[in-house]
Amino acid sequence: MRKRSQRLWLIGTAAVLVTGAVALAVVGLQGAVAFFQSPSDIAAKGPSAFTQALRVGGLIEVGSQKHEEGGKLLTFTITDGKHTVPVQFEGIPPDMVVEGKGVVAEGKFNANGVLVADRVLAKHDENYMPKEAYDALKRASDSEAESTYKEPTT
Repeated sequence: MRKRSQRLWLIGTAAVLVTGAVALAVVGLQGAVAFFQSPSDIAAKGPSAFTQALRVGGLIEVGSQKHEEGGKLLTFTITDGKHTVPVQFEGIPPDMVVEGKGVVAEGKFNANGVLVADRVLAKHDENYMPKEAYDALKRASDSEAESTYKEPTT
């Protein structure tokens, strides 16, 4: 083979390998991506519109947190001040999952419109709230609720 033909074969083989690697990465990451939604976003579209995993952030509604089945099943409601999303989590939640505090739940909606969470993330101190959750609360809350939250510093 001539040098030019060898170079074309090498470039063609490299292009096929790179294309295959990108395709594998896209397929592998498809199930791992979870987009953030606020309770108001979910109320606007309806829970049935979300078929893939997603993250829902807001505050745990006071009076909604219940432990069932020997403490292994936790149910609570996430609110942004206007709308709520019921959440069910099986497992041991972080200690800081407390009513009235910020939380982000990641999972999928079941047929009843309940978010079945795989992971529950709690805010870790009084000054921090995930930017997405803070923005969602700010958009949905009235002026009284806005004054109780401090914008996170970066």
